[in-house]
Amino acid sequence: MDKVERLISIIMILLKKELVSTKEFSQLFNVSKRTILRDMETLSLSNIPIYSINGVKGGYGLMDGYKVDKRLLSSSDLQNILTALGGLEQILLTEEVERTIKKIEAMVSPLSLNQSIQLSFYDWEGRSEILETLKTCQESISKKRLVSFDYTDKDGAVTNRMVEPYELHFSESSWYLKGFCLHRQGYRSFKLSRIDHITMDERAFHPRDDWSEQEHEASYLPQLVTIKAWISPSIKDQIIERYGRRSIEDHSSGFLLATMHVPQNRMGFQFLASFGTHLKVVEPQTYVEDFRNYLYQMMENYS
Repeated sequence: MDKVERLISIIMILLKKELVSTKEFSQLFNVSKRTILRDMETLSLSNIPIYSINGVKGGYGLMDGYKVDKRLLSSSDLQNILTALGGLEQILLTEEVERTIKKIEAMVSPLSLNQSIQLSFYDWEGRSEILETLKTCQESISKKRLVSFDYTDKDGAVTNRMVEPYELHFSESSWYLKGFCLHRQGYRSFKLSRIDHITMDERAFHPRDDWSEQEHEASYLPQLVTIKAWISPSIKDQIIERYGRRSIEDHSSGFLLATMHVPQNRMGFQFLASFGTHLKVVEPQTYVEDFRNYLYQMMENYS
């Protein structure tokens, strides 16, 4: 183990333990006590907040609750990271995020952990299936290897694709893979739930020069249209969560007038239909007609 690795290991140990003696460190790393003393001087000169206690029960420790400066994070910072990672873990990235969470938990004193925020998501069974696809995509992106899969479009047509994978993107409740499709000779976004029989190819690829220009394009986002709708007070909270309080106007009739931005496609229709009789679209008229036609088509399935 070289000096840099040893210094990093010392920091990680001190993050987990309150106090560690020079003897313990020297035995652990199989070096002299003098070497450990020099290591501690190096860390102190690097602004790592290390303190020492003399005596039989003495040793080295990190300033309690500090763990900050240019290289380390405070307990509060680590708790915020754990909260965010906890949400990500529940969305899908289970194994890798779980390992990261355990590492960070080891850096925080159990007594200082403040479980003031809890995140809950529905444990849909389909997640475990998409997780396998996600793992393959992650590995392929990391190793810069081609992936092949069958892809089903929104009309049910199935095509086989060979793709250079570049990026995974989570939007609303769905995962997407963005890459260069050799079949279409262009950059495409593929919804993971539409991917079947994915395999990582033996062949590697070199990232394309124009990929950086594609990175920030929000091609997953649909075109939005602004509509107005009467809503009942029972769904006011759901509208506020998505569009904010300013989107709602009170009305003497007892109903509320909401201004909303929805996808100009069937995704928007499905979202509005989920409110049932608690919502009525009133503007613009063209959207009202399109939404009415969508509802008529739904009714025909039960006629």
